[in-house]
Amino acid sequence: MSDQTSTQNPVTQYSKPPFERQPQDPPGLAGQMTPLPDHGEKTYKGTGRLLGRKALITGGDSGIGRATAIAYAREGADVAINYLPAEEPDAREVVELIEAAGRKAVAIPGDIRDESFCQTLVADTVRELGGLDILVNNAGKQQAVDSILDLSTEQFDATFKTNVYALFWITKAAVPHLQPGATIINTSSVQAYDPSANLLDYAQTKSCIVAFTKSLAKQLGEKGIRVNAVAPGPFWTPLQVSGGQPQDAIEKFGSQTPLGRPGQPAEIAPVYVLLASQESSYATGQVYGESGGAGNP
Repeated sequence: MSDQTSTQNPVTQYSKPPFERQPQDPPGLAGQMTPLPDHGEKTYKGTGRLLGRKALITGGDSGIGRATAIAYAREGADVAINYLPAEEPDAREVVELIEAAGRKAVAIPGDIRDESFCQTLVADTVRELGGLDILVNNAGKQQAVDSILDLSTEQFDATFKTNVYALFWITKAAVPHLQPGATIINTSSVQAYDPSANLLDYAQTKSCIVAFTKSLAKQLGEKGIRVNAVAPGPFWTPLQVSGGQPQDAIEKFGSQTPLGRPGQPAEIAPVYVLLASQESSYATGQVYGESGGAGNP
């Protein structure tokens, strides 16, 4: 864990490669990773920037979604998280952390590849939280495949359903509940700008998210609803060890960046806080990158 309040050398602030090979079946659990990811459990300190807000975060059990949920709660927001039933052990920990911050936590497991569930997810969130004014479309599917000849239609479909269709369904269900001042934040990726050869399907979906964000921002601007995206580079999350990267790449994961290491979820959560807060009131249709010095934007 790192003390976020002191000045530190970012090169040595967190663990660097080489890492152990640690294959997990997807979707993977943060609690089984070595080293454990830092989601800000012991370091994030809020200042009331989201007091009274109501947020829904998909993929909120681990990785960037978990770090964002912790940060939002400590900034004063009530938080609903969505995740797959297999991720329940991680989700339980997040619920406890949200409640420890004195905020309401709502756990809604389910598969967002199903349109009817996406509609139920939003309806349940609005009912349990008494409204909705921050939507974070963060859940993603990533499975590395070296050749297009080995990329099955089943995987291609599942990747698009998770990363693109669900984002559309959830956002469409949420918009009628959003009032002026509300924000939508989508998780894109450096893969939208510098796609890897073995992430053909995943990279396409992340490019879709950039276009979706920019187009929807133009639709909703006059309503006072802002829409932005974040484009992470290599971050230490279960997405990577559960097939998002081959295991030989896990051993050196993040080494290609100028900082020489992967990012930790705690390091990117403040971007999601900024985009949800009134401090970024003139930011809409933007994509914010964080990738340790490599990639775009």
